Amino acid sequence: MVVKLNARAFDHAKKLVKERQVVLDDRDEWSEHRPSAEEENRYLEQHGFAEYRKWYLGEDDEQNEENKGRYKFPYGDFEKVHRCGVLSAESRAGQYKHTDIEVAVAHVHGMLEELS
Repeated sequence: MVVKLNARAFDHAKKLVKERQVVLDDRDEWSEHRPSAEEENRYLEQHGFAEYRKWYLGEDDEQNEENKGRYKFPYGDFEKVHRCGVLSAESRAGQYKHTDIEVAVAHVHGMLEELS
């Protein structure tokens, strides 16, 4: 499994933060705010994979582009960037040594901190 930075998602996250489409929540709230499998499926049905992939900062390039398992490191709820999701992604990227993703998420984290 080779997980790489999803540049489209990184650009999307930065754009949303610049537009202040954010939730400045606490780290521990991600388990409550993260979209459920049902919400993911509903979003996919309505928007397709081209939009779905914008919400995941990592991609496993060994998986098919139209497989949910390809997309890693979610950071929002399909509407807004959640600080708790960014913090979770940053921590997990560091833990699994996905340096390119960790650096990108740290950048988004810094942008969020400037808003608070």
